[in-house]
Amino acid sequence: MRVITGSARGRRLAGPRVAGIRPASDKVKEAVFNILGVLEGLRVLDLFAGSGSLGVEALSRGAEKATFVDSSFQAIQLIEKNLERCQFSKQALVLKLKLPLELGRIGQANIPYDIVFVDPPYDHRLVNATLRRLVREKILAPSGIVVVEHSPREKITSDVGLTLVDERKYGQTLITFLKT
Repeated sequence: MRVITGSARGRRLAGPRVAGIRPASDKVKEAVFNILGVLEGLRVLDLFAGSGSLGVEALSRGAEKATFVDSSFQAIQLIEKNLERCQFSKQALVLKLKLPLELGRIGQANIPYDIVFVDPPYDHRLVNATLRRLVREKILAPSGIVVVEHSPREKITSDVGLTLVDERKYGQTLITFLKT
């Protein structure tokens, strides 16, 4: 696992040593960021962050700030290690919160995010609940984009309050792009 491009290009990221943390593959990560395009000056939120590879990649590509959220102590340690390796600690905030229940604590800061990555454990029925909560808490900027990495078996419903923009399948991974 590595940073694909940008200021930290080629840096190796620490991988998980515990079950339950599933980093985005380099192939999927590269495809997502090619679709997103320029990230200069944007604010990024990485939910169910795991290793933090998506948020770190965004920072490497010019994102101004990134907030990483996970409920696992091991994931929080891994994210902090990867931020330190890439020298992005000052541009990042790492929070240990239970998602989607505590998502409102992020919204209280009144800082809308331009890009939100949602990558929950597959097939745990967390996708739609997280998206509904994200909209309800007004965490996404008006022109923001949500990128969801999920199992094709877990469909995004039309009642989440977001509009489907694009969808791509990579093996057993479905990437869905949504906006307000």
